[in-house]
Amino acid sequence: MQIKQYRSQFIQALSTICDEGEAESFFYLILEDKKQLKRIDLALQPDLVFSEEEIGIWNAILEQLKLEIPVQYLLGKTHFYGLEFEVNENVLIPRPETEELVDWIIKSRKSEIRSQKLRILDIGTGSGCIAISLAKNLPNAKVFAIDVSEKALATAQKNAVRNQVEVVFINSDILLLEDFGKLPTSHFPLPAYFDIIVSNPPYVRNLEKEEIRKNVLDNEPHLALFVEDDNALIFYRKIAELAQKNLSQNGQLFFEINQYLGKEMINLLENMNFKNVELRKDIYGNDRMVFGRI
Repeated sequence: MQIKQYRSQFIQALSTICDEGEAESFFYLILEDKKQLKRIDLALQPDLVFSEEEIGIWNAILEQLKLEIPVQYLLGKTHFYGLEFEVNENVLIPRPETEELVDWIIKSRKSEIRSQKLRILDIGTGSGCIAISLAKNLPNAKVFAIDVSEKALATAQKNAVRNQVEVVFINSDILLLEDFGKLPTSHFPLPAYFDIIVSNPPYVRNLEKEEIRKNVLDNEPHLALFVEDDNALIFYRKIAELAQKNLSQNGQLFFEINQYLGKEMINLLENMNFKNVELRKDIYGNDRMVFGRI
Protein backbone atom coordinates (compact mmCIF):
# COMPACT_ATOMS: atom_id res chain seq x y z
CA MET A 1 0.00 0.00 0.00
CA GLN A 2 1.20 3.51 -0.77
CA ILE A 3 2.19 5.38 2.37
CA LYS A 4 0.11 8.41 1.41
CA GLN A 5 -2.94 6.15 1.08
CA TYR A 6 -2.33 4.62 4.50
CA ARG A 7 -1.88 8.13 5.89
CA SER A 8 -5.43 9.03 4.89
CA GLN A 9 -6.80 5.87 6.50
CA PHE A 10 -4.75 6.53 9.66
CA ILE A 11 -6.06 10.07 10.08
CA GLN A 12 -9.64 8.96 9.44
CA ALA A 13 -9.35 6.17 12.02
CA LEU A 14 -8.44 8.71 14.72
CA SER A 15 -11.15 11.22 13.81
CA THR A 16 -13.27 10.30 16.83
CA ILE A 17 -10.58 11.10 19.41
CA CYS A 18 -8.59 14.01 17.94
CA ASP A 19 -8.68 16.55 15.16
CA GLU A 20 -7.06 16.06 11.78
CA GLY A 21 -4.02 18.19 12.57
CA GLU A 22 -3.16 16.21 15.70
CA ALA A 23 -3.72 12.87 13.94
CA GLU A 24 -1.46 14.02 11.13
CA SER A 25 1.25 15.02 13.62
CA PHE A 26 1.03 11.52 15.15
CA PHE A 27 1.44 9.99 11.70
CA TYR A 28 4.61 11.91 10.92
CA LEU A 29 6.12 11.31 14.35
CA ILE A 30 5.69 7.58 13.85
CA LEU A 31 6.83 7.73 10.23
CA GLU A 32 10.11 9.36 11.24
CA ASP A 33 10.64 6.91 14.08
CA LYS A 34 9.74 3.71 12.21
CA LYS A 35 10.89 4.49 8.69
CA GLN A 36 13.22 7.49 9.10
CA LEU A 37 11.11 9.54 6.70
CA LYS A 38 9.96 13.12 7.14
CA ARG A 39 6.98 14.95 5.70
CA ILE A 40 9.14 16.37 2.91
CA ASP A 41 10.35 12.89 1.93
CA LEU A 42 6.79 11.74 1.40
CA ALA A 43 5.97 14.86 -0.58
CA LEU A 44 8.97 14.34 -2.87
CA GLN A 45 8.42 10.58 -3.19
CA PRO A 46 4.63 10.09 -3.26
CA ASP A 47 4.89 6.52 -4.53
CA LEU A 48 6.66 5.17 -1.44
CA VAL A 49 4.96 2.07 -0.03
CA PHE A 50 4.54 0.12 3.20
CA SER A 51 5.20 -3.61 3.19
CA GLU A 52 2.60 -5.96 4.66
CA GLU A 53 4.79 -6.34 7.75
CA GLU A 54 5.00 -2.57 8.20
CA ILE A 55 1.23 -2.23 7.84
CA GLY A 56 0.82 -4.78 10.63
CA ILE A 57 3.12 -2.73 12.90
CA TRP A 58 1.27 0.49 12.09
CA ASN A 59 -2.14 -1.08 12.65
CA ALA A 60 -1.03 -2.27 16.11
CA ILE A 61 0.12 1.26 16.99
CA LEU A 62 -3.12 2.67 15.61
CA GLU A 63 -5.19 0.45 17.88
CA GLN A 64 -3.27 1.72 20.90
CA LEU A 65 -3.75 5.31 19.79
CA LYS A 66 -7.49 4.66 19.58
CA LEU A 67 -7.29 3.77 23.28
CA GLU A 68 -5.77 7.24 23.76
CA ILE A 69 -2.36 6.00 24.87
CA PRO A 70 0.02 8.94 24.26
CA VAL A 71 2.07 8.56 21.09
CA GLN A 72 5.21 9.51 23.06
CA TYR A 73 4.76 6.48 25.32
CA LEU A 74 4.21 4.24 22.30
CA LEU A 75 7.45 5.47 20.75
CA GLY A 76 9.21 5.54 24.13
CA LYS A 77 10.67 8.98 23.53
CA THR A 78 9.98 12.63 22.92
CA HIS A 79 11.91 15.82 22.21
CA PHE A 80 12.37 18.71 24.62
CA TYR A 81 14.47 21.85 24.16
CA GLY A 82 16.28 20.28 21.21
CA LEU A 83 17.17 17.09 23.10
CA GLU A 84 15.71 13.58 22.99
CA PHE A 85 14.27 12.03 26.14
CA GLU A 86 13.03 8.58 27.01
CA VAL A 87 9.50 8.68 28.43
CA ASN A 88 7.32 5.99 29.93
CA GLU A 89 4.38 5.59 32.29
CA ASN A 90 6.57 6.58 35.26
CA VAL A 91 7.17 10.14 34.07
CA LEU A 92 5.15 13.01 32.69
CA ILE A 93 5.54 13.79 29.01
CA PRO A 94 7.44 17.11 28.86
CA ARG A 95 5.32 20.05 27.68
CA PRO A 96 6.20 23.06 25.50
CA GLU A 97 5.32 25.35 28.43
CA THR A 98 8.13 23.76 30.45
CA GLU A 99 10.52 24.49 27.59
CA GLU A 100 9.63 28.15 28.08
CA LEU A 101 10.59 27.90 31.75
CA VAL A 102 13.94 26.34 30.84
CA ASP A 103 14.52 29.03 28.22
CA TRP A 104 13.81 31.76 30.79
CA ILE A 105 16.40 30.32 33.16
CA ILE A 106 19.06 29.88 30.48
CA LYS A 107 18.60 33.38 29.08
CA SER A 108 18.73 34.86 32.58
CA ARG A 109 22.18 33.30 33.07
CA LYS A 110 23.76 33.38 29.61
CA SER A 111 25.95 36.36 30.44
CA GLU A 112 27.30 34.60 33.52
CA ILE A 113 28.18 31.21 31.99
CA ARG A 114 31.90 31.90 31.82
CA SER A 115 32.23 33.89 35.02
CA GLN A 116 30.29 31.84 37.52
CA LYS A 117 30.07 28.22 38.59
CA LEU A 118 26.36 27.79 39.03
CA ARG A 119 24.74 25.40 41.49
CA ILE A 120 21.28 24.38 40.32
CA LEU A 121 18.62 22.24 42.00
CA ASP A 122 15.61 20.83 40.12
CA ILE A 123 12.81 19.55 42.38
CA GLY A 124 10.42 16.91 41.08
CA THR A 125 12.59 16.17 38.09
CA GLY A 126 10.53 13.36 36.53
CA SER A 127 12.11 12.52 33.17
CA GLY A 128 14.94 14.94 34.02
CA CYS A 129 14.00 17.26 31.18
CA ILE A 130 14.59 20.49 33.11
CA ALA A 131 17.79 19.43 34.89
CA ILE A 132 19.34 17.84 31.81
CA SER A 133 18.47 20.75 29.51
CA LEU A 134 20.02 23.18 31.97
CA ALA A 135 23.15 21.02 32.34
CA LYS A 136 23.46 20.82 28.56
CA ASN A 137 23.07 24.56 27.99
CA LEU A 138 24.84 25.90 31.07
CA PRO A 139 28.09 23.90 30.95
CA ASN A 140 29.59 25.56 34.03
CA ALA A 141 26.66 24.51 36.18
CA LYS A 142 26.60 21.67 38.69
CA VAL A 143 23.07 20.31 38.54
CA PHE A 144 21.23 18.31 41.19
CA ALA A 145 17.76 16.83 40.81
CA ILE A 146 15.30 15.38 43.33
CA ASP A 147 12.27 13.15 42.85
CA VAL A 148 10.16 11.02 45.17
CA SER A 149 9.80 8.26 42.55
CA GLU A 150 12.68 5.83 42.16
CA LYS A 151 11.28 4.69 38.81
CA ALA A 152 11.20 8.26 37.53
CA LEU A 153 14.80 8.76 38.64
CA ALA A 154 15.87 5.61 36.79
CA THR A 155 14.41 7.11 33.63
CA ALA A 156 16.02 10.47 34.31
CA GLN A 157 19.42 8.82 34.78
CA LYS A 158 19.09 7.13 31.39
CA ASN A 159 18.24 10.48 29.87
CA ALA A 160 21.32 12.11 31.37
CA VAL A 161 23.47 9.40 29.80
CA ARG A 162 21.59 9.71 26.51
CA ASN A 163 22.29 13.44 26.40
CA GLN A 164 25.86 13.19 27.73
CA VAL A 165 25.50 15.37 30.80
CA GLU A 166 26.21 14.85 34.48
CA VAL A 167 23.36 15.37 36.91
CA VAL A 168 23.29 14.17 40.52
CA PHE A 169 19.94 12.48 41.08
CA ILE A 170 18.50 12.06 44.58
CA ASN A 171 15.51 10.06 45.76
CA SER A 172 13.66 12.03 48.44
CA ASP A 173 10.24 13.33 49.44
CA ILE A 174 10.51 17.10 49.31
CA LEU A 175 7.67 17.53 51.80
CA LEU A 176 9.71 15.75 54.48
CA LEU A 177 12.90 17.79 54.07
CA GLU A 178 14.02 20.48 56.48
CA ASP A 179 17.23 21.57 54.77
CA PHE A 180 18.62 20.74 51.33
CA GLY A 181 22.18 21.06 52.55
CA LYS A 182 21.75 18.13 54.95
CA LEU A 183 20.43 15.75 52.31
CA PRO A 184 23.06 13.07 51.60
CA THR A 185 23.68 11.76 48.09
CA SER A 186 25.48 8.68 46.90
CA HIS A 187 28.33 10.89 45.70
CA PHE A 188 28.72 13.80 48.11
CA PRO A 189 26.57 16.15 50.19
CA LEU A 190 24.52 18.76 48.40
CA PRO A 191 25.86 22.31 48.50
CA ALA A 192 24.64 24.35 51.41
CA TYR A 193 23.47 27.02 48.96
CA PHE A 194 22.16 27.02 45.39
CA ASP A 195 22.16 29.81 42.84
CA ILE A 196 19.02 28.53 41.14
CA ILE A 197 16.19 26.38 42.46
CA VAL A 198 13.58 25.34 39.91
CA SER A 199 10.50 23.17 40.18
CA ASN A 200 7.55 22.02 38.12
CA PRO A 201 5.70 20.28 40.97
CA PRO A 202 2.23 18.72 40.99
CA TYR A 203 -0.28 21.56 40.64
CA VAL A 204 -3.51 20.33 39.03
CA ARG A 205 -6.38 20.45 41.53
CA ASN A 206 -8.82 17.56 41.64
CA LEU A 207 -11.59 20.00 40.69
CA GLU A 208 -9.75 20.55 37.39
CA LYS A 209 -9.66 16.87 36.41
CA GLU A 210 -12.56 17.38 34.03
CA GLU A 211 -10.31 19.71 32.00
CA ILE A 212 -7.62 17.05 31.62
CA ARG A 213 -7.68 15.04 28.42
CA LYS A 214 -8.35 11.33 28.72
CA ASN A 215 -4.96 10.38 27.24
CA VAL A 216 -3.28 12.27 30.12
CA LEU A 217 -5.70 11.29 32.87
CA ASP A 218 -5.58 7.58 32.07
CA ASN A 219 -1.87 7.24 31.36
CA GLU A 220 0.39 9.82 32.98
CA PRO A 221 1.39 9.43 36.67
CA HIS A 222 -1.11 11.10 38.99
CA LEU A 223 1.62 11.45 41.61
CA ALA A 224 3.24 14.09 39.40
CA LEU A 225 0.01 15.82 38.43
CA PHE A 226 -2.52 16.32 41.20
CA VAL A 227 -2.86 18.11 44.51
CA GLU A 228 -5.78 18.44 46.91
CA ASP A 229 -8.20 21.28 46.21
CA ASP A 230 -7.81 22.76 49.70
CA ASN A 231 -4.01 22.72 49.68
CA ALA A 232 -3.07 23.42 46.07
CA LEU A 233 0.13 25.32 46.89
CA ILE A 234 1.56 22.74 49.28
CA PHE A 235 4.67 22.06 47.18
CA TYR A 236 5.29 25.71 46.34
CA ARG A 237 5.08 26.76 49.96
CA LYS A 238 7.45 24.01 51.09
CA ILE A 239 9.97 24.66 48.31
CA ALA A 240 9.89 28.40 48.96
CA GLU A 241 10.56 27.76 52.67
CA LEU A 242 13.55 25.60 51.79
CA ALA A 243 14.72 28.16 49.24
CA GLN A 244 14.80 30.79 52.00
CA LYS A 245 17.38 28.63 53.75
CA ASN A 246 19.28 27.28 50.77
CA LEU A 247 19.40 29.95 48.07
CA SER A 248 22.62 31.94 47.80
CA GLN A 249 22.66 35.72 47.98
CA ASN A 250 20.61 36.97 45.00
CA GLY A 251 19.67 33.36 44.30
CA GLN A 252 16.79 32.73 41.91
CA LEU A 253 13.65 30.64 42.38
CA PHE A 254 11.68 29.55 39.30
CA PHE A 255 8.35 27.71 39.24
CA GLU A 256 5.96 26.35 36.66
CA ILE A 257 2.49 26.96 38.07
CA ASN A 258 -1.22 26.30 37.77
CA GLN A 259 -2.62 28.82 35.30
CA TYR A 260 -5.50 29.66 37.66
CA LEU A 261 -3.28 30.46 40.65
CA GLY A 262 -0.98 33.18 39.35
CA LYS A 263 -2.10 35.84 41.83
CA GLU A 264 -1.93 33.37 44.70
CA MET A 265 1.65 32.51 43.74
CA ILE A 266 2.68 36.15 43.62
CA ASN A 267 1.15 36.70 47.06
CA LEU A 268 2.86 33.59 48.43
CA LEU A 269 6.33 34.67 47.32
CA GLU A 270 5.93 38.33 48.26
CA ASN A 271 4.62 37.40 51.70
CA MET A 272 7.72 35.23 52.14
CA ASN A 273 9.91 38.25 51.32
CA PHE A 274 11.05 37.20 47.85
CA LYS A 275 12.04 40.16 45.71
CA ASN A 276 11.50 41.05 42.04
CA VAL A 277 8.60 38.59 41.83
CA GLU A 278 7.55 38.19 38.21
CA LEU A 279 4.67 36.24 36.63
CA ARG A 280 4.90 35.23 32.96
CA LYS A 281 2.39 33.79 30.54
CA ASP A 282 3.05 30.78 28.31
CA ILE A 283 2.65 30.56 24.54
CA TYR A 284 -1.06 29.92 25.02
CA GLY A 285 -1.59 33.12 27.03
CA ASN A 286 -1.95 31.38 30.39
CA ASP A 287 -0.20 32.40 33.62
CA ARG A 288 2.43 29.64 33.77
CA MET A 289 5.76 30.71 35.26
CA VAL A 290 6.80 32.72 38.28
CA PHE A 291 10.17 33.99 39.47
CA GLY A 292 11.46 35.38 42.73
CA ARG A 293 14.84 36.39 44.11
CA ILE A 294 15.99 35.81 47.67
